[in-house]
Amino acid sequence: MLEVRGVDARYGDAQALWGVAIDVADGEMVCIVGPNGAGKTTLVHTIAGLHPCAAGTITIGGVDIARLPGHRVGDHGVATVPEGRRVFGHMTVRDNLLLGAYRRRARSRYRQTEAEVYQLFPRLQERARQPAGSLSGGEQQMLAIGRALMARPRLLLLDEPSLGLAPVILDEVFHAIAVIAATGVGVLLVEQDVERAMSACSRGYLLLEGRIAAAGTTAQLREDADVRQRVLGG
Repeated sequence: MLEVRGVDARYGDAQALWGVAIDVADGEMVCIVGPNGAGKTTLVHTIAGLHPCAAGTITIGGVDIARLPGHRVGDHGVATVPEGRRVFGHMTVRDNLLLGAYRRRARSRYRQTEAEVYQLFPRLQERARQPAGSLSGGEQQMLAIGRALMARPRLLLLDEPSLGLAPVILDEVFHAIAVIAATGVGVLLVEQDVERAMSACSRGYLLLEGRIAAAGTTAQLREDADVRQRVLGG
């Protein structure tokens, strides 16, 4: 479903990604791991159309979206849960969710999708009329995921969903992500908690200095010398 081939990205004269190639199938959970500064967030932003793609192709269902602006990338079924959640704190939980249903196809089914989000995250329904800024960090992460799901995506991009969350909340969030993938949505996960990412995902990629250094099943990656040294602490 997602095919990234030969993707470069730059910040001015500084190159951040070099010939990156990855795949995510429908209903598959794939992780990108690597040390800080490896280019993981840049890769997510490039796929989402939030950072220019300098070279290569990014295809969803055979359609190249590499040169599309972010709002057009969403038309092809890509939704992003950004690092730090970025909910609108002064707006209610429900209004935050409804913002996610801006695409025409999503608007026509927003009531059904909203019910599905509440089934996945019952706390959001309980707090639907509260300002999003009054939620805990874990609840805000649930809201950010729910908002992305309101777009009815084919591909969900998650950037550091564990950031700042307690382990008990993380279990709930990662269970929800697995449920989402089981519905057929492809999931690409960038995650600082490498052990949790590898436990959740079937395949993964190691990104080092903007290049894919290793790829395979998460079991294979655990045995890779670079992975063990650079992200698993030996």
